[in-house]
Amino acid sequence: MISSPEQQAVDAAITSRRSIRAFLSTPVERADIAAILEVASRAPSGTNTQPWKVYVLTGAARDALCARITEAYRDPEQNRRHQEEYAYYPREWKSPYIDRRRKVGWDLYALLGLTRDNKEGMAAQHARNFNFFDAPVGMIFTIDRVMEQGSWLDYGMFLQGIMIAARARGLDTCPQAAFTQFHAIIAEQLSLPDNEMVVCGMALGVADPARIENALVTEREPVERFATFVDDAPGIVNDAY
Repeated sequence: MISSPEQQAVDAAITSRRSIRAFLSTPVERADIAAILEVASRAPSGTNTQPWKVYVLTGAARDALCARITEAYRDPEQNRRHQEEYAYYPREWKSPYIDRRRKVGWDLYALLGLTRDNKEGMAAQHARNFNFFDAPVGMIFTIDRVMEQGSWLDYGMFLQGIMIAARARGLDTCPQAAFTQFHAIIAEQLSLPDNEMVVCGMALGVADPARIENALVTEREPVERFATFVDDAPGIVNDAY
């Protein structure tokens, strides 16, 4: 089947998306950020509830939040006082999920020359999350506490829309669950109303091609391992695709 230019453009935007962990200081125009969010807002949501809310941070506002969270992360006493409001990851890990998690972690650390016994180096790399990996634009996403699990599914499609729309404009992103641990600092710094819960953060900017960590490309399972094709005839499963 011959692909159209439109298909190629969409596929390229999706497949070229990666979590970038080092950005250039190149500024992103406010109009471009607004356009990305406008495109992403076309994401589907149950009965058009549109459960997303975004705080876009640049300049001094971004730097102030980064400084406060980084200080709390590096201070063991403060760090212990900050806990996530929701469980992003499983409370009990099992294969194959734990295997994939470990692989991406050690692949990243290997690129950075970090060994298993270099706990300080790994902590320093994790702390880069809280500076949005030097991206000039940081985003914090919140959701109203009354919303249930379905709205969180909708939220994921909105976040994906942002990342794909950014790629279409030659920009890169990194979605960041790490910010959820410090939701109390975020709430205070951004004056969040009590009904809003922090979902995650996201870095937005231009990838630094010289940084080795941006060479990381994570693996994906082939379609035949996660998809089952079911024929029209009841009870017949076709595993071939």
